[in-house]
Amino acid sequence: MSFITRRKPIDTITQQDEQHRLKPTLRWPHLVAMGVGAIVGTGIYTLTGIGAGLAGPGVILSFLLCGVICGCAALCYAEMATMMPAAGSAYTYSYAVLGELIAWIVGWSLILEYTVGSAAVAVGWSANFAAFIQAAGWHVPDALLRGFQSGGLVNAPAVVMCLLVTGLLIAGTRESATVNFVLVGIKLAALVLFVVLASQAFDPSHFHPFLPYGLFAQADADGTKRGVLAAAALIFFAFYGFDAVSTAAEETIDPKRDLTIGIIGSMVLCTAIYIAVSAAALGAASYIDIARTGAPLVYVLNGLHHPLAGEIVAGAATVALPSVVLVLLYGQSRIFFVMARDGLLPRSLAAVHQKRGTPVLMTSLTGLVAAVLAGTLDLSQIALLANAGTLAAFIAVSLCLLVLRVREPNRPRVFRVPLAWIVAPFCIIGCIYLFAVGLRDITQKYFLYANAVGVVLYLLYGARASRLAKAAG
Repeated sequence: MSFITRRKPIDTITQQDEQHRLKPTLRWPHLVAMGVGAIVGTGIYTLTGIGAGLAGPGVILSFLLCGVICGCAALCYAEMATMMPAAGSAYTYSYAVLGELIAWIVGWSLILEYTVGSAAVAVGWSANFAAFIQAAGWHVPDALLRGFQSGGLVNAPAVVMCLLVTGLLIAGTRESATVNFVLVGIKLAALVLFVVLASQAFDPSHFHPFLPYGLFAQADADGTKRGVLAAAALIFFAFYGFDAVSTAAEETIDPKRDLTIGIIGSMVLCTAIYIAVSAAALGAASYIDIARTGAPLVYVLNGLHHPLAGEIVAGAATVALPSVVLVLLYGQSRIFFVMARDGLLPRSLAAVHQKRGTPVLMTSLTGLVAAVLAGTLDLSQIALLANAGTLAAFIAVSLCLLVLRVREPNRPRVFRVPLAWIVAPFCIIGCIYLFAVGLRDITQKYFLYANAVGVVLYLLYGARASRLAKAAG
């Protein structure tokens, strides 16, 4: 049972041989763009309307609450990442603080976040792309636009997108970060355009009543939970993704400074973006009308007689959405890489290309897995597993911070979370609430089933094959 308690020494985490060490090429602007690239996806274009239907104008408070919870998580990540500037994110921190078994569970949960999440985004992008090519009059067989489980043969656009992103990641981390920088710029420019145009029609009367459904989650006659907290439980999942920044710790040139800026900076920037966009939308149109459309930003612009701007905003969402897949696949490949380097997966997968400085084999396998999922499966039922994996990782990182504050209070900390005994517990409680309220019962069950399978795999292989197990004899 030693696998429950054995931990990786913190002081050895950054000590790797040349063959298994990633090449540092990133600066803080790349990290901020990475965080924004993962966070700002389809959620900003759709969740304003969905949230308004649950909380009215009070959805602004929902965005703020989500930003505070994720902000607390970001602070915890910043302290842990600068203390252990190695790839692996929550998995690495858990291995050093909570033990090997918990680390495996966290790493397995991150697979749900990154791999399932990237495949789901690819499928969502494919749906938009399919609508575009059909509107353009291109005759593509429907069987090539939907996966086998969805009644087609293969979702070709989703597969191609996953493979192209994988190829970009193989080419090099800095090259990938540069492309992501451009895609993020496109998304932000479109959102700025929306805020500028919508703000010109701002009407304060649209904010009365501000809390039509109250503050706390209350069920209507149809069973739908409404209120600020109910909306927060739903839109929270538009915020995650910043944790992928911490997976780049080992590839950051100055991790002690740049990781803090990248993690916290991307979280603050995205919270400000969400609040500004939702405030502009709700000020320009009634929340009742916004809640009835699946594309609230385009609806608002069309209502203000800016159809061209509406097309630009919709087009930017489609063009720049691959940045989300890029960051998620990047994060997953690094999680897999570190798990292999630790021996929990076959160590042969943890080789780094001498010239590119990237884990080519592991990145290729990660991309292929995502492409298969996106190309064949109906992800509507399992996509929310990504949300459960995120919550598990946030809770683990917050626990790591608290345990280390007790176990090693004098260990040097480049960045210290202020009011840690308030910030970390608030994050833990908030994530538990979101898991209980924001996720469907079936998603919670799938999450438990998936982790049960993961534990069995660990006991069959990782518990005996890990480097720590072999070192113990």
